[in-house]
Amino acid sequence: MGNCVTCKSKKSGAEIAPFEFVKPAVSVRLRGSPSSSATAYLRFALRFKSPSFQFVPAEEEDGGGVPELRIGSERASGTGEMMLRFIDARLPLPPLLPAPGRAAAERVMVVRAVVLQHRSVAWHLDRVVRWGEDLAARGGRGTVDPEMGTPRMEVRKFAKSYSTLLELMVEHAQMEERVVFPVLDLADRGICKAANEDHARNLPMMNGIKEDIKSIGVLDTGCLDYQEALSNLSTRLKSLQEQCKEQFEKEERDVMPLMEAVELSKEQQMGLMHQCFVVMQGTHSHLFSFFIEGLLPSEAMQYLDLILKCKDEHGAVSMLHRLIE
Repeated sequence: MGNCVTCKSKKSGAEIAPFEFVKPAVSVRLRGSPSSSATAYLRFALRFKSPSFQFVPAEEEDGGGVPELRIGSERASGTGEMMLRFIDARLPLPPLLPAPGRAAAERVMVVRAVVLQHRSVAWHLDRVVRWGEDLAARGGRGTVDPEMGTPRMEVRKFAKSYSTLLELMVEHAQMEERVVFPVLDLADRGICKAANEDHARNLPMMNGIKEDIKSIGVLDTGCLDYQEALSNLSTRLKSLQEQCKEQFEKEERDVMPLMEAVELSKEQQMGLMHQCFVVMQGTHSHLFSFFIEGLLPSEAMQYLDLILKCKDEHGAVSMLHRLIE
């Protein structure tokens, strides 16, 4: 139910179809230390390929420091990229590595993070728009998914889903305003003025939609006002989606490439990423599974690569365990 296997909640019948999962015909076994970020990284990756794989915990002193993976009769151990290549070669779908092209490692780290965050927000926003269209089409008359409960119960679930997305979107915007844009303004003052104006334009609409959903939740589901409110909500969600799409495209086309022109050192890039994590505390803690759900498997692995580069071992393991437990 989504791009990522971490999602367990029920959503609307208008849900976007997940990626195709092909059950492997071979046995998959991973042995490694539960406290190792390398092991947690592979445990997450394997859930896209073989949710029922066997995990064998091993302590560091017993050789568990470097995880070992066995697929069928073949074994492998090595760096994260080497292991993903080994997995993709033997279990092709869905791919964990990006399609050939410009290597992601060639791009400034914060640019890669921003683009991946755009992907997740866009996916979740598309799902909410489809759900809103579905609610408006039904107008309170029954539900598509019986597990959603009554129309009023479904609206409450819709409100919770939108509130979670709103928190992610606000944190992302704050990260750009506090971390990314100031770096560019130091190089060329005023260069991010339009991007900041886009953020200022979107926020009132985002908060207004949240209030609209609250109002719908107290209306009589059988009245004309309820049906009209759902229709208006659907229209506002589509407008927000269009504005966000335009904003993301503009940033990726006109703003993000300039980060590469700043010529940041590796140490400076790491410092910026650390600042991103500080600003986006919710996204990288209690919202992390929700955020990762909006990414394709290969995109999720790219984002985890950024985390492993910039987080200490304990912090990385803590975040990864939110996805695998």
